Amino acid sequence: MPVRQLTEAVVNRIAAGEVVERPASVVKELVENALDAGATRIDVITEGGGRRRITVTDDGCGMGRGDLVLAVERHATSKLDDEDLLDIRTLGFRGEALPSIGAVAKLLITTRHAEEPHAWALAVEGGRKGEPKPAALAQGTRIDVRDLFYATPARLKFLKAERSETEAIRDVVRRLAMARPDVAFTLAGEERAPVTFPAAEATLLGHDGAASGRLTRLADVLGADFAQNAVPVRGGRDGLSVVGFAGLPTFNKANSLSQYLFVNGRPVRDKLLFGAVRGAYADHLARDRHPVVALFVDVDPREVDVNVHPAKAEVRFRDAGLVRATIVRALMDALALGAGRAASTGGGATLAALRPRTGAPQAGGRPAGAATGWTVPRRLGWDWRGSPARPPAAAGHDAADQDTVEQALPDGFTEPAQAVFDVGPPSADARATAFRHDDAAAGDADDRPLGAARAQLHENYIVAQTRDGIVIVDQHAAHERIVYERMKAALADGGIARQLLLIPAVVELDEADVERLAARAEELAGFGLVLEAFGPGAVAVRETPGLLGRLDVGALVRDLAEHLAEWDSTLPLERRLLHVAATMACHGSIRSGRRLKPEEMNALLREMEQTPNAGQCNHGRPTYVELKLSDIERLFGRT
Repeated sequence: MPVRQLTEAVVNRIAAGEVVERPASVVKELVENALDAGATRIDVITEGGGRRRITVTDDGCGMGRGDLVLAVERHATSKLDDEDLLDIRTLGFRGEALPSIGAVAKLLITTRHAEEPHAWALAVEGGRKGEPKPAALAQGTRIDVRDLFYATPARLKFLKAERSETEAIRDVVRRLAMARPDVAFTLAGEERAPVTFPAAEATLLGHDGAASGRLTRLADVLGADFAQNAVPVRGGRDGLSVVGFAGLPTFNKANSLSQYLFVNGRPVRDKLLFGAVRGAYADHLARDRHPVVALFVDVDPREVDVNVHPAKAEVRFRDAGLVRATIVRALMDALALGAGRAASTGGGATLAALRPRTGAPQAGGRPAGAATGWTVPRRLGWDWRGSPARPPAAAGHDAADQDTVEQALPDGFTEPAQAVFDVGPPSADARATAFRHDDAAAGDADDRPLGAARAQLHENYIVAQTRDGIVIVDQHAAHERIVYERMKAALADGGIARQLLLIPAVVELDEADVERLAARAEELAGFGLVLEAFGPGAVAVRETPGLLGRLDVGALVRDLAEHLAEWDSTLPLERRLLHVAATMACHGSIRSGRRLKPEEMNALLREMEQTPNAGQCNHGRPTYVELKLSDIERLFGRT
């Protein structure tokens, strides 16, 4: 087949296929043009998920007749002063948006420049341009797009349902609104009620109030929960700036869709940036949970290439290592500021769980518990011994005879002694252990962030009273974080102290697990765990970390072997070592089912207040839930 020159119409449609993927792409291009034109208010109206109609109106600078005619030509732009593509300071610069849209839809542009006596209108249908005509418009530009892809009907088959396309448009507007809190946005359409994001007040946009204005807009877009559970992020070096807000680790999601990243005001979905966020939160979240963040990266335009993707959704940094390190450090510093906080949404979930509910219908048709409003428990006579969090069986005994072992041991010895909080034998054996306290001392403790301990429930939950509410603490999760942070501090100071076992513990394992552990023996020794291969199917443990006290060596070694098998070869060594520390901390913590004395409970609360990241355990779960007195009063109908 001979080489031939494509027609202008085909060229435009090929270009449109790169720029205009779906209705949301049209909205993105038009709103970015409005922002580059200096608009302070942008209105977006859609019909049929954007397929039938998209209208974007702004109050920007507008265009004169000559500029309007050129604007619909390919590669015509007002956003480049010269031919330097390394100095991009606007959201758009390719000059392909309007001609690409006009090639696949019916496009009508109405615009008025301040120096023009009236507005001008220009229509483009399927790539065919009309003549500019006088029109009526007070200020700015209005662009009306109808029958998207009518000129390329095959593309319609690849569009999703109207609801899905509408949601994609909404996401585009939300992201651009987050980037520009100084601009008012309105999104309306037949599919949903209008959504308005008012511009932040001028007092919030000055040098001192920029963060406040940004948080106000983020609260409007992401909801009040984000504002209540976010900490400010600020960092940078070598001309790179990172600001924004990061959600507390306990305020997390099941996917990464709530991570909003911006580079020089441009919303992007970049793998490098997502990886940096994941690395910063790796010490706080479980693998299947994702943080909620809004980060704004500002860098010299010459240090970032925004021309690597037709839709400008991805970027490439000249110094990717600097960007990643700066983001990770800024996020870690921000999380350290909110280290003692747990998400406020936990209290709401707790209230929802405590509200009286009607039980399931009985045989007679009357709901169980209808007279009192209480839900009938699904299983009566609950005992912590049946919980998944039950302490492991003592060495040399299986689960079946564990109860016999516990009865044979004195009180307080069903679990290894905890050196940190060992103040004597436990108090009375009761499912809910309450105690009397010194009023004067308690008054001081009530003013502490986590209050004064009042009771222990089910040998796992500490109930503390604060000045304006109560706090419920998961003793195992809280102590796990304390031990973990101590291990990290000891590692930073040169290593973890060891304790020599009089008789080495021999743990039987698969040969593959033995090989993995033996290969990492030197790294594990840095954590105080000294082991060596003991034949083809066992390891001998000679020393254990002193911080952990007495522990089930076999269970610890087996867990470590499982984690080693799951390690990704690309995972940095530091992250691997922290996984080891987290596993050890879990085994060296106060177990569920251990009764604590009042002094032990209060000591745990005070340790939590002084420990970084005490609001969540190593797996990302909250260590405590706080209920304000006002919430409790609402629960009982007092307000």
